[in-house]
Amino acid sequence: MFRWSINRFCAGEEKRVGTRTVFVGHRPVSETDAYVEQKFCDNRIVSSKYTVWNFLPKNLFEQFRRIANFYFLIIFLVQVIVDTPTSPVTSGLPLFFVIIVTAIKQGYEDWLRHRADKEVNKSSVFIVENAKQVKKHSEKIKVGDIVEVKADETFPCDLIFLASSNDDGICYVTTASLDGESNFKTHYAVRDTTGLQTDDDIDSLTATIECEQPQPDLYKFVGRINIYRSNQEPVARSLGPENLLLKGSTLKNTKKIYGVAVYTGMETKMALNYQGKSQKRSAVEKSINAFLVVYLCILVSKATVCTTLKYIWQSNPFNDEPWYNQKTIKERETFKILRMFTDFLSFMVLFNFIIPVSMYVTVEMQKFLGSFFIAWDKEMYDEEIKEGALVNTSDLNEELGQCREELFLRALCLCHTVQIKGGDNVDGLRVNQECWTYISSSPDEIALVKGAKKYGFTFLGHEADYMKVQNQKNEIEKYQLLHVLNFDPVRRRMSVIVKTSTGKFLLFCKGADSSIFPRVQQDEIQQTKVHVERNAMDGYRTLCVAFKELTQEDYKKINDQLSEAKMALQDREEKMARIFDDTEADMHLIGATAVEDRLQEHAAETIEALQTAGMKVWVLTGDKMETAKSTCYASRLFQTNTELLELTTKTMGDSDRKEERLHELLLEYHKKLLQDFPKNSGKLKRSWTVSQEYGLIIDGSTLSLILNPSQDSSSSNYKSIFLQICLKCTSVLCCRMAPLQKAQIVRMVKNTKGNPITLSIGDGANDVSMILEAHVGIGIKGKEGRQAARNSDYAVPKFKHLRKLLLAHGHLYYVRIAHLVQYFFYKNLCFILPQFLYQFFCGFSQQPLYDAAYLTMYNICFTSLPILAYSLLEQHINIETLTSDPRLYMKISDNAMLQWKPFLYWTFLGSFEGLVFFFGVYFLFQNSSLEHNGKVFGNWTFGTIVFTVLVFTVTLKLALDTRFWTWMNHFVIWGSLAFYVFFSFFWGGIIWPFLKQQRMYFVFAHMVTSVSTWLAIVLLIFISLSPEILLVVFKNAKRKNHQTVPFNLPMLLSYKRMENGYTSEMKLQDAVTNLTQRCHLRIPQMQQL
Repeated sequence: MFRWSINRFCAGEEKRVGTRTVFVGHRPVSETDAYVEQKFCDNRIVSSKYTVWNFLPKNLFEQFRRIANFYFLIIFLVQVIVDTPTSPVTSGLPLFFVIIVTAIKQGYEDWLRHRADKEVNKSSVFIVENAKQVKKHSEKIKVGDIVEVKADETFPCDLIFLASSNDDGICYVTTASLDGESNFKTHYAVRDTTGLQTDDDIDSLTATIECEQPQPDLYKFVGRINIYRSNQEPVARSLGPENLLLKGSTLKNTKKIYGVAVYTGMETKMALNYQGKSQKRSAVEKSINAFLVVYLCILVSKATVCTTLKYIWQSNPFNDEPWYNQKTIKERETFKILRMFTDFLSFMVLFNFIIPVSMYVTVEMQKFLGSFFIAWDKEMYDEEIKEGALVNTSDLNEELGQCREELFLRALCLCHTVQIKGGDNVDGLRVNQECWTYISSSPDEIALVKGAKKYGFTFLGHEADYMKVQNQKNEIEKYQLLHVLNFDPVRRRMSVIVKTSTGKFLLFCKGADSSIFPRVQQDEIQQTKVHVERNAMDGYRTLCVAFKELTQEDYKKINDQLSEAKMALQDREEKMARIFDDTEADMHLIGATAVEDRLQEHAAETIEALQTAGMKVWVLTGDKMETAKSTCYASRLFQTNTELLELTTKTMGDSDRKEERLHELLLEYHKKLLQDFPKNSGKLKRSWTVSQEYGLIIDGSTLSLILNPSQDSSSSNYKSIFLQICLKCTSVLCCRMAPLQKAQIVRMVKNTKGNPITLSIGDGANDVSMILEAHVGIGIKGKEGRQAARNSDYAVPKFKHLRKLLLAHGHLYYVRIAHLVQYFFYKNLCFILPQFLYQFFCGFSQQPLYDAAYLTMYNICFTSLPILAYSLLEQHINIETLTSDPRLYMKISDNAMLQWKPFLYWTFLGSFEGLVFFFGVYFLFQNSSLEHNGKVFGNWTFGTIVFTVLVFTVTLKLALDTRFWTWMNHFVIWGSLAFYVFFSFFWGGIIWPFLKQQRMYFVFAHMVTSVSTWLAIVLLIFISLSPEILLVVFKNAKRKNHQTVPFNLPMLLSYKRMENGYTSEMKLQDAVTNLTQRCHLRIPQMQQL
């Protein structure tokens, strides 16, 4: 029972070990066998968090896990239980307001998830039952059901592809909603079921599917299908990822398909990939927590001081028991320690408003509403893709081709996964080639096929198991496609095995030079290697192409091995990898290709601006070192005077002493950089006056040595020295990086001393790991797919939009929220300090200075809207200036506005003003008569005058800080003051029947009749604001005397390869085009075999 409970509520890996058997169409394999329906989960998708029944307890539990909410809950309970000087309403109402607003927001968001779930679960699908189509809701699909899906429909669950409307058993899908890739992907049905293209045919299928239990890897699937025919032996076929149609994918360019459900509901791969991202906390939030601890200490100190002084004062019997208010026997007999503790709690309650609970709501509203300004920015809208910037996480707003010609070209037409969409099919041949569209999961493959077409070899598509190619003589060549050895990032190559019309077996292979050169005849490499390196230096993405001819025996052996490995349910990938490795050996090099990967417009200017803003730019790429280096020069990441320090395979030399050589280089570079940049030089910023700049280049294999040195290595501090070198370099280039290594680099920098804020920018699926690892992740909406954009915190259409996003929006949001945080602590200190001082004049009796209504509404109504408007609209420097002068960004770097120095200044300001409020009014009350009729004011009038000066001073302080006035600022600032006056008249002008004491009746109206009171209020406001007024006057005078020197960035140039190095010859705008337009095939002179 206990084990069942654990498995039921803690769905771990144990639940998914082993395999499952699925009966296709719920039919037993033998008529004599009874079919027992298996127990699998239904097809309901549940992404919602709450239900009607658990919303209240679950939401409350989650909210009170926040320290601030839990603290105010304790204060509220103390007020209810203990006899405290203030009503429980004063802390309960603000707390309940925060809880209710947050609950409404979270409830609404979950309602949207419920609505989305219902839309999916109630969508119509067609199930084949008894050779008829039955319409059902998607949630009614069971494992084993045969489902029909038509063109442009989304697969309702994970299906094994059985047959399609195409005779070749092929279908095309897009998986944008799963991995963000918008390119077409090709899926195949096993050849034994491709002819089952009608309801009657598919219903006659008797088969079982054995496959692994559900697991979240989108690109992994292991299984086999056993097909049973009467009076025949069962036929077993292997199943892999190419046979699995994932829920969430969309059928394209195919009229319809049949598939059998194998994973449903929350066991589909899409559902298993529903996992929350790691919570990212901004530097501002960390500062808030630190400041909160300080103010909590202040609160405890005040309560302790008052409690102590109370008992010291009461040690005098006369003070403790005046004749008119002597203690009762019960009071005298009460345990003294308990009385002291309850008094301490009472003082905590009295001063608890120094902790700004409403600040959390205001910060959340500022982040949520402020994110719309990024999405609404028209300058960040791209007309090409018809999309603008996207904010996924508002919580971080403050942070943002050689060789024999025919054989080469035939290889390009055969070694790929490209499919053809469009065109007319006449007698099995496609005509009207102008209407063709090549579709593939890789834009590079499309570029290579198009390049081969320009040289007279045209890929005509697939016909059954054959690939058709039109040669330069307009003859149609047919090649039987026997096997595809798919690309994977470990091998870094892909191959096809084909059979020619003459009966020859050929293997064509293409991949990275590092993976091809060791597998070909070494005497064939040198000339091609020269071209590869030259093209890489010019910034092209290079691939090498090789082939070998197989004998009949060779092919039979390979085919048998592949067939056996494909049928394995355990360790299938490892077995396939070993066969691929043996097959792709002893090949002959054909040549190399080069595809241009161009920079986006204004990419160089954007990188230049980011460096000028003080950001250290690192490039993490999987490209060859030469290609990446050329791109860095073109984008001015490296300057002509930059000295490059290399830690690559080339510089490591002999493999027997790699670690020794690495240690030597690290010490050499470290010494060089320490001599040029001594410790007292401070942080290195990009400067145009620096005579020497350094750039570091490291590749993936060397990085592995640094991060994972051998156990017997004499040096255990590789990582530390490497990091010091990186921090001294202006720019760092990391090439040949795997996705995991990119994330490791980001994590290493994050954990550096000082905890620098990291920003990762990427446009492909291989960038997701570093985007998720960084403090802030930004995705570029490119042709590499949308996975990067969907996993990022922010997404922009083009790289150039980073400039405004970071230098303008990022700058302003930081300034706004930093001011908001400091202002909240300041105004609450001004609020509570007079209350603390008042205790010295009331015998520490816990008498409140302010009325309960003022205590309740101060943070909710009287002072909340002006700071919210400021935090959304303020522009202390206009956007154009921020964008054009990147140096301004450095003024707010390193969380400058939320350091201890400005925090102490705001604290001093709040303390000064609190003292002025209290003692100013105190001296005013030294006059025995403040009215013409000789009457004197009471303690509630005293508190109301202090509160009036307080509200006007903190509001006018914000007005002095405002540099960008809009009608909204005027409305909320002057409106808040007017509302306070109106409320005071209203609150004190009516006898409220629900109040036991009418202590504020007519107090405010009576107070404003005194001229002395008016003069005192105006004078005290002026005195309180005098430091700020003097500071503004001083800054304006200093600004006028400061001679502004215009800042112009040097002309940005593109660099091309010359014999004498990199020479600046052309302007960037004449040389750069869109990064994603990868449709240029460069084929240098052919090598004759």
